[in-house]
Amino acid sequence: MTPQTYIFIGRSGCGKGTQADLLRKVLAEKSSEIPITYMETGKLFRDFVMGQSYSQRLSKAINKEGGLQPEFLTIHLWSDFFVKNLTNNTHLITDGTPRKINEAKVLNTAFEFYKREKPHVIFINVSRAWSKERMLAREREDDKEVDIEARLDWYETEVVPTIDYYRNNPLYIFHDVNGERSIPEIHTDIVKMIGLV
Repeated sequence: MTPQTYIFIGRSGCGKGTQADLLRKVLAEKSSEIPITYMETGKLFRDFVMGQSYSQRLSKAINKEGGLQPEFLTIHLWSDFFVKNLTNNTHLITDGTPRKINEAKVLNTAFEFYKREKPHVIFINVSRAWSKERMLAREREDDKEVDIEARLDWYETEVVPTIDYYRNNPLYIFHDVNGERSIPEIHTDIVKMIGLV
């Protein structure tokens, strides 16, 4: 098996992290000779805002309001992660990046640089109401109702066009997965779609 690239995208609370983790386990079993690099953008930001620099404090304020982080900062965090962690013989799984079309275009240049061809885009498709219910149930600090509504609003304006960009881009293999089902059902579909069974 050659190293593959998988991008998980979808509304907050749709289960991207859960499904990415399940995919990691399958890849570890099926191609144990290939290491796996997993980048969770949300974790990069949660770690970043723990600091006390001016930039970190500004980013933390955006986080608290449920706002969308500026493109330059998102790109900086995942670019730094790639430079420090990506090698030529590794599966790459990203969760939570990109969110905006400009980020997707910059990510294209990274994939070209690292010679990662035909990434799989796994869109976990859930409704706004389903997403809101899931986020309220998980009771995270940044999951207050007003913050959730803000995230759901910017999903419509920013992330949906990015999903459409991937859906119609021949450089990527796009998979639309019904996310309003059980975790095992979704996982089974993903594994089939990306050709691991």
